[in-house]
Amino acid sequence: MTLFIHVHIIRFGVVVTAFGQACAYCLFSHKSYLVVPSQSPQEEIARLDSLCQVFGIGLILFDSTNPSDPAFSIRVRPRKQEPDLFYANKYMKLIESEMFA
Repeated sequence: MTLFIHVHIIRFGVVVTAFGQACAYCLFSHKSYLVVPSQSPQEEIARLDSLCQVFGIGLILFDSTNPSDPAFSIRVRPRKQEPDLFYANKYMKLIESEMFA
């Protein structure tokens, strides 16, 4: 069994865009994660926490000030979803030559 999992790491100030992108990745992934610096405003983290629970997207926090030990912590676990095979096949064809060359 193959699972397609997508992880989207964001930087400060692009939270709404990143969340929308993580939602879009659910079309062709079994699980989608949003990885956010723990130094982000707590109000944004709380909003993302709620949205990720509603939409089934994983939320991971990390310390962006310490690259040698980012201290990743899972805030919300993603819900396994079935990807839309049309989109999964479409994007697999785009990277097929790179994967099986």
